[in-house]
Amino acid sequence: MGDQADWMSQLCPQLWDVPLHHLSIPGSHDTMTYCLNRKSRISRASSWLLHLLGRVVPFITGPVVMKWSVTQTLDVTQQLDAGVRYLDLRIAHAPEGSTRNLCFVHMMYTKALVEDTFTEIAEWLQSHPREVVILACRNFQGMTCELHDYLVGCIVNIFGDMLCPSGEVPTLRQLWAREQQVIVSYEDEATVSRYDQLWPAIPYWWGNAVKTDVLLRFLETMKGQGRPDGLFVAGINITENLCYILLHPVDSLEEMTRRSLPLMTEWVCAQQPGQSPHCTNIIAGDFVDADGFVSKVISLNRKLLSP
Repeated sequence: MGDQADWMSQLCPQLWDVPLHHLSIPGSHDTMTYCLNRKSRISRASSWLLHLLGRVVPFITGPVVMKWSVTQTLDVTQQLDAGVRYLDLRIAHAPEGSTRNLCFVHMMYTKALVEDTFTEIAEWLQSHPREVVILACRNFQGMTCELHDYLVGCIVNIFGDMLCPSGEVPTLRQLWAREQQVIVSYEDEATVSRYDQLWPAIPYWWGNAVKTDVLLRFLETMKGQGRPDGLFVAGINITENLCYILLHPVDSLEEMTRRSLPLMTEWVCAQQPGQSPHCTNIIAGDFVDADGFVSKVISLNRKLLSP
């Protein structure tokens, strides 16, 4: 998948003047869960039942929760090399963490720290100067106003002039001319209002469905209501619930996702980027290394080329 590490710069020049929200861009859902393990702590936002089971039978609960928390197997650099350009970053401050140790969360807290991950992304971008990433900072469990300011300070210090300030959605040619490579979408409105470097939260179409056909019907319904004005995400990720987990203890999110791939892939290949109301933009999925997902999303951009 490494041959897609520079797919943006390798697009047909005709597409360099298309705004990013009219392109087809692959994304990863819950990007950072690849670094969870059985000893990762269950997040304080998880259900009381999970916390109870974690205390009573931790040797069973930890491995089971991990199977349903992990949504990616590639690390962040591998995802970027594979062509992923939208990263879904659920940021948290763990209760026993030090004041500045912000991590990531999806039912469990990661050991990976936000500063280290941003540094890894910035180093990758320096090696790929014409690639652009969209960082969606979300969730913010346990975050105070001070911690938001600290986090934005990290973003500004690490990415610096790579940041594209909020405004009209740019084209690749405009970003290359300004040597900008990073759009940061930030889910906390109060913080966004204080910093020009932050973009408002990018809408994410989340179906919250266990069954693939239900999820795809939801996405089609959303398309029927018309696309948002700017960047937006169609999430082709199926979602378990606690009831499903307890009834299927030997199953896992990965197995569940891979079973759904034929229908998901068929839906992805039928999509059309562009500016019409029914068009898609960012398509984000779990286990992005599976079934040629990234290359299929990128290849949709060919539909924008004049015959």
